[in-house]
Amino acid sequence: MISTQQIIHCPNPDCNQPINSIGDTFCISCQTPLVYRYLWATGTVAAEILPQTLVANRYEVITQQIWLDTQPALPPEIPSELPKTVIPYLKLYQQQLHIPQPYGFVSSLDAGDILLLENAPIDKQGNLYPTMTAAWEEAKAVRQVYWLWQILQLWTPLSELGVAQSLLIPDNLRVEGWCVKLLELHPTTETLSLQDLGQSWQPWVEVAKTEIAQSLGNIVQQMCRQEAEFTAIATQINQLLLISASEMPLMLTVAGVTDSGLVMSHNEDACYPSNAEDLNNYLYPHLSIVCDGIGGHEGGEVASKLAVQSLKLQIRALLKDVSEQTEFVPPDLLQQQLAASLRVVNNMIWSRNDEQNRQGRERMATTLVMSIQLPQKLVTTAGWESENAHELYLATIGDSRAYWITPNYCQLLTTDDDMATREVCFGQSLYRQAIQAPNANALTQALGTKEAEFLNFSIQRLILEEDGILLLCSDGLSDHDWVEKSWQDYAIPLLTGKLSVADAAQKWVKLANEKNGQDNTSVVVTLCRISQAFLVPIKPAPLVIEPIEPIEPAITAPEVESSELEAPTVEPLADSSQTLLDLDLTEEPVETPVKRPNQGKLVVMLVGFLALLLGSASLGLFAWWQLNPQSFGQACRQLPQKVQQLCPEPK
Repeated sequence: MISTQQIIHCPNPDCNQPINSIGDTFCISCQTPLVYRYLWATGTVAAEILPQTLVANRYEVITQQIWLDTQPALPPEIPSELPKTVIPYLKLYQQQLHIPQPYGFVSSLDAGDILLLENAPIDKQGNLYPTMTAAWEEAKAVRQVYWLWQILQLWTPLSELGVAQSLLIPDNLRVEGWCVKLLELHPTTETLSLQDLGQSWQPWVEVAKTEIAQSLGNIVQQMCRQEAEFTAIATQINQLLLISASEMPLMLTVAGVTDSGLVMSHNEDACYPSNAEDLNNYLYPHLSIVCDGIGGHEGGEVASKLAVQSLKLQIRALLKDVSEQTEFVPPDLLQQQLAASLRVVNNMIWSRNDEQNRQGRERMATTLVMSIQLPQKLVTTAGWESENAHELYLATIGDSRAYWITPNYCQLLTTDDDMATREVCFGQSLYRQAIQAPNANALTQALGTKEAEFLNFSIQRLILEEDGILLLCSDGLSDHDWVEKSWQDYAIPLLTGKLSVADAAQKWVKLANEKNGQDNTSVVVTLCRISQAFLVPIKPAPLVIEPIEPIEPAITAPEVESSELEAPTVEPLADSSQTLLDLDLTEEPVETPVKRPNQGKLVVMLVGFLALLLGSASLGLFAWWQLNPQSFGQACRQLPQKVQQLCPEPK
């Protein structure tokens, strides 16, 4: 049925040798595994093609509209001009956790081309995930609210692209555990509002769990009114979500490892936690960080350490602020605060490059993936106070990654900031097409590469409501999809108690050295325990945050000596990092900010303003003081006398 005359090459660009025969599971030459993908074939024409049919001498129809690509090493067919129907998918590429992506097309004589979608809600056996309706009644209360929260967060971006109708079709909403996934995107034929969304929720609310039914019913009633406001609805659902989650136990265990690998003599990665001393720190187990430095030894090595040290100081203050709040701190405000902290770190590295007169490849930078579990104070439905909010924030820039892993699935939570992603988000090519370009893996941004106002940080909020593993890692592990290929070997023993968190981190680093040993590797593993079966009877100690005065500047930490900043780069760079330094990235980013005069002062003023909103005067003023002491002193002298008392002595 399949032509064996066609030459199919290994997908590994370093190998590219012919595959011996159709159906091989790996390349004989380099042992690269071949990924056989189940695809969703859209449209009525695809729905009429019978199972066991071989389409285009390549795609085997498994069941209605579920096709298997039998030649995964062969690029899919893509027209020279992309049809308008695929543009919303591409614009929503950064939402790929919830939305599938175009894989390719198959020519149809009956009614145009058939669009094939990858990352569709299809399991490894070729079956669709259950609909949200089918899974609803068996889901616990917090998961029911969490599903609705995710739909609400998708409502605005899908409405702006004219595909909000996709969220109103029950059969189109599928679930993989906690995560809502769309089967495909449907164009909106009429103007939709929150009333339409509220009406689509009514059947679920009628059979919601008892403890949330009344609250959800009230929210949906408000949504069905013409004057319903998105912000008010989102606030109420968020409060219900946090309170529902807080009534479950939560225990976090974290371990991190960083290693130079088998080739490089210096380690440009940095992570937190990374040693036994970190496990007794005030930030444990709330904070996890992985940074992958760019610029070689004396550059990337310094940038990654500087980023970790600076963020530890700022997150320390943020945790203190949040723990002292008596009201809910909304997700958007916390995301703004985290973005402001990242801008401060970025400008510290940027300014250090300028002070050292570093040019070209001598300029240092670093990727970042960071998770923060924030213990907000809540009053539960039982009337008692809890700091167990189950909120987890993820911040990323560059190509270091975060994964959520359970015994049943491994979900990539982040999107790489590389040229392939850039092409897709611009709507210029499909991902399978974009990754064929020579510089597809080149980074488009990292901490220290641009001034802060020209960076776009990805910050998302998750709710921990099931037992699982949060894995943060640099590309030393994630390259060539080794997390996706190996997760079951380590996750299941860890989740069943046969492997410790520290041992799991070590084993993942060992795997990285075996498979991607030419690069440094950092891994931070967080084991999240929710179910009572996993919990020990000892109640975890409450969060205690030490006084933050005096704060030592991160740049004076002993492991970042000034003498280390004098020599030029001497280490070879990973391909993605080297291309980042070579590329002319003066093109407009996906969202181009307007450059204004005195941008450094405005950035730190924004940090200070957001920090003051959260009650953290010390954090905002400290950031300003560190970045620009002269302008800080001038500004302090212009403030009212009462506010001046908060200012540290200008340098």
